[in-house]
Amino acid sequence: MPDPAELEIFRELFHAISEEMGASLRRSAFSPNIRERRDYSCAVFDRDAQVIAMGDHMPVHLGSMPMSVHAAIERLDLGPGDVAMVNDPFAGGTHLPDITLVAPVFIASGKIRSRHLHDGARLARGGPEFYVASRAHHADVGGAAAGSMGLSREIYQEGIRIPPVALMRNGKLQRDVLQMVLANVRTPEEREGDLGAQIAACNTGARRLYELCGRYGLSRVRGATRALQNYAEQMTRALLDKIPDGEYSAEDFLDNDGISDRPVRIALTVRIAKRKPRNAPLVTIDFSGSDEQVEGSINAVEAITYSACFYVFRCLLAEDVPAAAGIMRPVRVITPPASVVNARPPAAVAGGNVETSQRIVDTLLRALAKAVPDRIPAASSGTMNNLTIGGLFPKDHPRAGEPFAYYETIAGGMGARPEQDGISGVHTHMTNSLNTPAEALEYSYPFRVTHYSLRSNSGGAGKYRGGDGVVRELELLFDADVTLLADRRLRGPYGLQGGADGSPGRNVVIRQDGSELSIPAKGSVRLRRGDRIRIESPGGGGWGKQSLH
Repeated sequence: MPDPAELEIFRELFHAISEEMGASLRRSAFSPNIRERRDYSCAVFDRDAQVIAMGDHMPVHLGSMPMSVHAAIERLDLGPGDVAMVNDPFAGGTHLPDITLVAPVFIASGKIRSRHLHDGARLARGGPEFYVASRAHHADVGGAAAGSMGLSREIYQEGIRIPPVALMRNGKLQRDVLQMVLANVRTPEEREGDLGAQIAACNTGARRLYELCGRYGLSRVRGATRALQNYAEQMTRALLDKIPDGEYSAEDFLDNDGISDRPVRIALTVRIAKRKPRNAPLVTIDFSGSDEQVEGSINAVEAITYSACFYVFRCLLAEDVPAAAGIMRPVRVITPPASVVNARPPAAVAGGNVETSQRIVDTLLRALAKAVPDRIPAASSGTMNNLTIGGLFPKDHPRAGEPFAYYETIAGGMGARPEQDGISGVHTHMTNSLNTPAEALEYSYPFRVTHYSLRSNSGGAGKYRGGDGVVRELELLFDADVTLLADRRLRGPYGLQGGADGSPGRNVVIRQDGSELSIPAKGSVRLRRGDRIRIESPGGGGWGKQSLH
């Protein structure tokens, strides 16, 4: 039986390593999307490629990252100093802008003096003891639309698709691989800088793992990783023991896929049956009944659906439970092939990562609200409000004629909770990013922020009120293509236990003459110099019936 104090120390140590990896990535990144919005994630994996620690980063990245790690080590023979690169959604990725780097960490018994990934070459005996991974959303990876988040019908239109390949071998950058990527993106200098930051993050993780094993000994650290996985499983089973047996079903809808007007259905049934053999799954989440994969780009791959389920159960656990693979040992996820929750090639998937992931969370929480109503909040905004603007810097700019791609997600309202109001103007559920500060945005790109505020009274009423959404308005100082990939524009986030729904979002183009034009939530529009784009994000749903007094 592991010592509880020692177990907590190792939990904090592994978590601190993943957090420091994230800090290294953020501070050395080139793009505002990573440096300012913090659209990245880092994690540490054991020798079996099971996650043992995650930074407090992007949930949609973290829950799906293990599949990228498995894809990398299955397809590549990774040695000391090697770093794999992958973004293929059908090989453990999420969508093409999310590029993942995976590095093995070799540890020898005895005193450790290694400082970098490639230093393990003289120490390695046997396979890697750990893996470290960094994932970052790159503001452009090619494709038909600047920012690589456009409305597409197949994945080939969305950007460069990278299967697991070696970006580094024995500590040396593979220039031919890097040049292949850079030749297919609009902003190669920024992409190279961000990839370098990801390599630095992996080096940071490896260095700290060397130091950890040098301090405590490899055998002791191995025991701690096993104990952390088992503890995470035990805590999940203890949580499930408090949820009544039964079947709990729910459905929710995305507005449309951007190609047709038909709503896209997410349906699931949660089956909880605790009278099972020891160590068998106690919960089955069955997505049968969800729509087949659609023509537009909101299809989610299996890794996304799994990630959303991981996130929900992680939220239900206490904060001191390690964010490890053991959490999902008692949980089985069923995703019908070629469905909107388990898309197959050549489906377009850019929005599955950012929009469908949010609706999967909404639907799973709605089902669990029938089992544990005092634990589940009303729906949050349910969309990441993805906004991309791309073109060439104007003639009067120091970088005149160079291409650029701006990308950000915009916050909304949090759903009200069983004991308090929702928070206003915050990124929720599968996103954990920040809004780009106006100063950083205006410094990096030729447009200005003309309005930025909370969207008053957009949260749903109730005993506890949903948080308000955000109003964000940008004025273009040049002609450019503007792409929006968003949802919750036709039906607002649901309230629970008698609470009212939150207000749906709204998208408006304001021309130079002051005329306004509502635009769809999924698609692109060409704007002229002086035009403005205004995004009004949804408010969160209310919780509980509103008092008459």
